[in-house]
Amino acid sequence: MKMKIRKGDRVRVMRGDEADKNKIGEVIRVLPKENRVVVQGVNLVKKHQKQTQSGGKTIPAGIREFEAPIDLSNVTLVDRASEKEAKGTRRKARVTDEAKAEKKAPRRKSTSSSKEEKPKASDKSDDKGK
Repeated sequence: MKMKIRKGDRVRVMRGDEADKNKIGEVIRVLPKENRVVVQGVNLVKKHQKQTQSGGKTIPAGIREFEAPIDLSNVTLVDRASEKEAKGTRRKARVTDEAKAEKKAPRRKSTSSSKEEKPKASDKSDDKGK
């Protein structure tokens, strides 16, 4: 699936943890195979790290805090200038009741109703004779 969000875009978190909802941040990394993005300052996770040694370098033990990936469906693109949702997002506009009524209106009149509206010539002659 082609992803519309790229690294460096500003996005708003729509769903997720209450602390992260409606936060706006910059996309740090995109994971297209997993359909996820990493947003700066959102979905912070703490991980306890053991002391490790690799290649002569020692990584100290401690608690690391980093941003975890979020599913792409939980974020929406934001316009930088107005800080509002950009056009072309996945959300659909709600249809009002008036718009629904307009859609259900008949397209053409039925033939039976048009015959009842027009008086016949024979009916006119009956009225004049009486």
